[in-house]
Amino acid sequence: MKTSTSGLLTLAGATLLVVGVTVVQGLWTERWKDRRVSKELENAATLLEKTFPESFGNWSMERDLEGDAKELERAGAVGHISRLYRNKRTKARVSAFVVCARPHDASGHTPDRCYPGAGFEIGEAEHRQTIPLPDGRLAETFTGTFRKTGQTLRIFWTYGIRDAASIEKEDVATRRAWIAPQIARIALAGEPAVYKLYAIVDETRLSSTQSMVECEDFLANLLPALDAAMAGKENAPGPASDGAPPAADETTPRPQETAGPVG
Repeated sequence: MKTSTSGLLTLAGATLLVVGVTVVQGLWTERWKDRRVSKELENAATLLEKTFPESFGNWSMERDLEGDAKELERAGAVGHISRLYRNKRTKARVSAFVVCARPHDASGHTPDRCYPGAGFEIGEAEHRQTIPLPDGRLAETFTGTFRKTGQTLRIFWTYGIRDAASIEKEDVATRRAWIAPQIARIALAGEPAVYKLYAIVDETRLSSTQSMVECEDFLANLLPALDAAMAGKENAPGPASDGAPPAADETTPRPQETAGPVG
């Protein structure tokens, strides 16, 4: 009898463990969530596409880039931006690619998975880089390089989620926290909408140091400007850095003419 009771308790414990793991995994992967686009996600996507700034600091939009419809669908993009920017002082070019998606979709594709599938090999391994913003905040990012014959790309990527004030006000039109979590699926869980932002520079003819400086300056000016634009405030992220690198040659190659792998 004792043995039978012990066996039942063991079975019950194992069953609860399986159920618990299944529930947690289901929540992380949004398995039981309504796949229709929520109003909040739709609003966040519309806000991104309507307010993404065309100029900030020394950077100005040069043109829109072509996105791949199949890649965007795989990324779960409800809204997206794909643009090429040029620094009027250094002449450097950085492309910005941003998607607005559900947490599971936003966390499921990262450059270290997508770019190798597009023929690139990993050069500099992914690592965290913290970028000070003019308003005193710190933006967390990942960065790394990807290369194939004749081309090396430096990519910074980060996730935009609601900050504490946004959650309290239940308002998508306020500033966001920009994070680079070790396990994105866990850190992003529960967010109604996530912005995943890439800044990409072709460093084939740039030094690694200069490409880092250009991308950091780009993001340091873009992120506060984006927050301000979404909040309906004046696009004023603060003065451009005096420590910008010297002007690049006019022949500096442009980043990919299309957005490349969504990743």
